Amino acid sequence: MLTIDCKDVTSIQNELLVYVADQVAAIPTLKHHQFTLSAFEDDQKVDNTTVISAIKEFLDSIGEIHNFAVISNNDMITIKSISGKIIERESTPQDEMFSCTHCGFVTRYQVELNTHMRIHYL
Repeated sequence: MLTIDCKDVTSIQNELLVYVADQVAAIPTLKHHQFTLSAFEDDQKVDNTTVISAIKEFLDSIGEIHNFAVISNNDMITIKSISGKIIERESTPQDEMFSCTHCGFVTRYQVELNTHMRIHYL
């Protein structure tokens, strides 16, 4: 499992999570200023290099590649502002986002998550 620290890019964390999880085919789990990526199978590992490349591609696509560094330290990847610049965008508050611990499904509604979680126990 990899943890990606998004303190300097909190406003785009949700978009980044979706993009990176799709690129590396991993299960994302949303946290406060971080997200984690887990492999689908317990015996597999999420590739750090692929995740770093996907993060850099995303930053490049929004024109921020030169303002942020992507630093890897074992199972922790940090996105750090080089110049102190923080990306400011209108985003959904993270307190309103709920994530399935089994598959990474993300919703804004607790009731919808509870209903979704039931499919894992059928």
